[in-house]
Amino acid sequence: MTAFGSYPTRDAALDRPRSPLADAVVFAGAAVLVWALVRIAGTVDVPFGETTAPAAISTDPGQLPYYAARSLLRMFLALAASIVFTFVFATAAARLRRARAVLLPAFDILQSIPVLGFLSFTVTGFIALFPGSQLGLESASIFAIFTAQVWNMAFSFYASLSAQPPELDEAARALRLSRWQRFWRLDVPSGMIPLVWNGMMSFGGSWFFLVASEAISVHNREYALPGIGSYVAAATAEQDLPEVLLAVGVMVVLVIGVNFLFWRPITAWAERFRMGESKGAEAPRSLVLNLVRRSHIPALLGRLFGPLVAPLDRAMSVFGLAEYPLHGSAARRRLGDWVFGTLVTAAVAYGGYQVLRYIADSTGFGEVAHAFGLGLLTLLRVLVLVVLASIVWVPIGVWIGLNPKVSRLAQPVVQVLASFPANFLFPLVTAVLVATGISLNWASILLMALGSQWYILFNVIAGASAVPNDLREAATSLRLPRKLWWRKLILPAIFPSYVTGGLTAAGGAWNASIVSEIVEYGPTTLVATGLGAYIAQATSAGDSPRVLIGILVMSVYVVLINRLLWRRLYALAERRYAL
Repeated sequence: MTAFGSYPTRDAALDRPRSPLADAVVFAGAAVLVWALVRIAGTVDVPFGETTAPAAISTDPGQLPYYAARSLLRMFLALAASIVFTFVFATAAARLRRARAVLLPAFDILQSIPVLGFLSFTVTGFIALFPGSQLGLESASIFAIFTAQVWNMAFSFYASLSAQPPELDEAARALRLSRWQRFWRLDVPSGMIPLVWNGMMSFGGSWFFLVASEAISVHNREYALPGIGSYVAAATAEQDLPEVLLAVGVMVVLVIGVNFLFWRPITAWAERFRMGESKGAEAPRSLVLNLVRRSHIPALLGRLFGPLVAPLDRAMSVFGLAEYPLHGSAARRRLGDWVFGTLVTAAVAYGGYQVLRYIADSTGFGEVAHAFGLGLLTLLRVLVLVVLASIVWVPIGVWIGLNPKVSRLAQPVVQVLASFPANFLFPLVTAVLVATGISLNWASILLMALGSQWYILFNVIAGASAVPNDLREAATSLRLPRKLWWRKLILPAIFPSYVTGGLTAAGGAWNASIVSEIVEYGPTTLVATGLGAYIAQATSAGDSPRVLIGILVMSVYVVLINRLLWRRLYALAERRYAL
């Protein structure tokens, strides 16, 4: 039977040497966090008017710490919302057959919609939800960041639940766990490690859209929320490169700090949920987690909240036991499937009819053909990016992954590079383009690559580090020539990980095209011909029909490429190259 990783006994865990200094540091850190949250919360709910709201924020460097705190709060609120969404809807997709038939295609389509597309249709609604308050704009910004984080996490948790070993399911039934107990004692622990790692990647990727979610330009209006993203937008508009560089420096500190204080402890803590007979070869370590474990505070919190677990379990038992009927009426099941399928088909058909009617009455279908033509140009850029990034980063990733000493030093650096919002560097690149006269039609590939290439490197490192030692030793013993070593061992071994990285990089490139195909530096605006620039211009002008057309066309391209290319490569990886 599959089991979770071994742990010290309860007495051994509680007998860790405690330190009053650790208590003081943990308590001081918690106090500072609470104080910062209270201070920031008092500045969020301020009066707001659509016509009087500022279009830019102050670029006073003294405000940067406050701006960074506001941005960080939005990121973590979006992360919390993503976790709740993942727990609810990914679990529903894994456990409910009919819900799965609707949710999985919906996830596939929704993840193909660019962040700016969500923002263009939700800003007005959120502002109306909180009239006269800046909370509406804050909610729209957080929702935009949420859409950049949630889909990867939802698919990861769904995959974990779907691949759950059958003996664990049998144990849950034998123990007669309630659905609530099964979720928290089995489902969440078994999916914790992939959820944490995908959460970290999603959190890092969402930094990229901080500028678009804080300096909002929709419906011919511009709004600016206090944040480091809107600071960069304001400094770029003023052509103030020193302030842009200062914001880049603050962002580097912020990304490194979040990785050190939050993600590193979480990934190290999540190792306790690793399933199997042995632990990973290179288990993550964290100074922050070690400090917390040496404090008395976790034990005190456990004694305080521990007695609430049993009453909560009893209260949640109303959801029933975690078991499914072994036998059921086939006729009743077919009838339910027919009714459900009919309702879903009718809803989709009605929605599609309304969309087609809206397009026909507004721009006409000639605009759709024009958008598809622009999409071909953006698709070409995405494919060139994936090919060039693969040529550059696959050999480097293999070298890092096969060398443990190099990997220990390089992996944290790669994580930080993948988390850093590359569009913070766009003003510097744009200044160079303006000075040299290089066309953005080609340079936009570089801008798209700055944010998406790291996914290929990160996944190739993971794939190379997972190559079994016995295969590597066999290749060494056989003295395989270098070409044969690559063709027969390394490329097949890393192929599944490479496909994951390529898919993620391509998806990130499509999303990045909206901010890469049209860039501004002071009064100068550079525009590349492509679907990303089409959506960005339509959003800024408040042209809802063209925004809708652009989003639909991009979704069609992304879904078709995923179905025709990436899913086939996934199937090939599972069929021929699974280790």
